Amino acid sequence: MSEQSTEIFAFSAENLEKAKAILAKYPEGREASATMPLLTLAQRQNANWLPTSAMDVVADMVGLAPMRVYEVATFYTMYNLKPVGKNFVQVCTNISCLIKGADDVFKVCKKKLGLENGETSDDGLFTLLEVECLGACVNAPMMQINDDFFEDLDSGSTDKVLTALAKGESPAPGSQGGKRVGCQPAGGLTTLTGGK
Repeated sequence: MSEQSTEIFAFSAENLEKAKAILAKYPEGREASATMPLLTLAQRQNANWLPTSAMDVVADMVGLAPMRVYEVATFYTMYNLKPVGKNFVQVCTNISCLIKGADDVFKVCKKKLGLENGETSDDGLFTLLEVECLGACVNAPMMQINDDFFEDLDSGSTDKVLTALAKGESPAPGSQGGKRVGCQPAGGLTTLTGGK
């Protein structure tokens, strides 16, 4: 876990209310089931990473030994155990994305950001990470930046998204090729086009 894990963590008043609402969804004796949503809430409050102290707070809330919560946080890749940049760029290089050009997308990210895999920029604006499947295979290649998916990427559209983020802009997520809506075929619907 991170060397910076000794920071003190406490839920904000607003997030403490959210945490209580999360816990209320689970029956008595099943509070441990709230571990993942509480970790997510803690991570969102703490600039997208989980110090040990945040995991300890969650463990106390759900009645688990801290080690059990650490096991969850270290197993799932959606939890960051060290600080990440304001724009956490995760490029999928699994088979569908790879076949469709993910290597080029990752090369553009590395060059544009001046980062290698797993690095964070000195200004804290970007973290770059190569990841496995993010579940948008039909719209490959793709990258996830924070909570947004950017799909149907090529070198040019990848550069455009990163340039906008560097300027503090919010590029539109979704298909960057303009060829599809959601995960419909690029040429439009071919089946189930009529009737109710």
